[in-house]
Amino acid sequence: MNTFKKILSYRMLIVLLLGYCSGLPLLLTGSTLQAWMTKEGISLKDIGLVSLIGMPYVLKFLWAPLLDRFQVPFLGRRKGWMVIFQASLVICILGLSLTHPKTNLFLLAMWSFLIALFSASQDIVIDAYRREILADDELGLGSSLYVNGYRLAMLVSGAFALYLADNMAWEQVYRVMAFLMAPAILFTLIAPKESGSIRPPSNLKDAIVGPLKEFFTRKGSVIILLFILLYKVGDSMASNMTTPFILKMGYSQTDIATVAKTFGMAATIIGGLIGGIVMLRMNMKWSLVFFGILQAVSTLGFSFLPSLPLQLSSLAMIIAFENLASGMGTAAYSAYMASITNKQFTATQYALLTALMGVPRVILSAPTGILAENLGWEWFFIFCTVVAVPGLLLLIPVFSLEKPSQTTA
Repeated sequence: MNTFKKILSYRMLIVLLLGYCSGLPLLLTGSTLQAWMTKEGISLKDIGLVSLIGMPYVLKFLWAPLLDRFQVPFLGRRKGWMVIFQASLVICILGLSLTHPKTNLFLLAMWSFLIALFSASQDIVIDAYRREILADDELGLGSSLYVNGYRLAMLVSGAFALYLADNMAWEQVYRVMAFLMAPAILFTLIAPKESGSIRPPSNLKDAIVGPLKEFFTRKGSVIILLFILLYKVGDSMASNMTTPFILKMGYSQTDIATVAKTFGMAATIIGGLIGGIVMLRMNMKWSLVFFGILQAVSTLGFSFLPSLPLQLSSLAMIIAFENLASGMGTAAYSAYMASITNKQFTATQYALLTALMGVPRVILSAPTGILAENLGWEWFFIFCTVVAVPGLLLLIPVFSLEKPSQTTA
């Protein structure tokens, strides 16, 4: 009953809604914008270059110290910034809806860059706010609900936006998206009040140097960074090749859309929710062990697909298991990163940790195509499973480390 109450608590509802706020803008400057530009006959070269507007998501840790140091004179240290960024997003999405790729590509790119900038900044503050309003034993469920809200919002700005584009002009589609972004301001206004006991850095130097000094003077800081880098590396490498693998096996693009994307997304959301609920009952570190093992075993499942009959039931079973395990692992992984931040520097430390989290997806996944070509599909997925082992073994020293002290006053 206590678990049920936590799931339905007001704070958890707000965390879910804030996940929606963070997820909605992402695809509006990504694949959805690319679809609009493609439909308008923009060259592939220009479409590729416009993808650089997503750089704020990668570099957000550079200005995170400013959001730790300064606060606006209303609503509190985090909520004030959230409202500013959300209002800016609504305005910029509307501004983007008033431009046209063919007539003013530069203006379209500028509006898109501003959306990415304010969206990445909103993510910084929401991540910090979520860490500060949730107790340590609530971080697992809170992280899973946040991620699920994020994924549901991506369906709105992705699949739903594409559906709308078949029935109305793209400019109108972006106006609808601006309308759907506007409730974010209301969600923030009704969100729980922040604690006033957390002391922000006293100056900009402390805001920049303080988070790094505090983290790297901890015992085992390098082990923690290695763990964050390696925990999902096998899962990330396998995911990078999943779509080409499924097509090479003889499945159609429709099969991918129905099973790997729609069905797989549902399995990931359910997995995240299950992971969060399990973490209310299970110690976070043992959750990381259990979910990490499931991730590795589910990756190994793909190595059996080439020897199975070409039927959707086989694909659906393997995809469901992998996405369920990945969703659970992500919930524990995100909760762990939040738990090791110091509340005085939450925005900066969490931004740095999530940037490191993205390294396996962006850099270490780059050679996966070469590995698959040279090893063959079966051995490629076996390799991805083996690569997951070091991250699991690092949990042994991680278990012995104490949580950071929290400077609040």
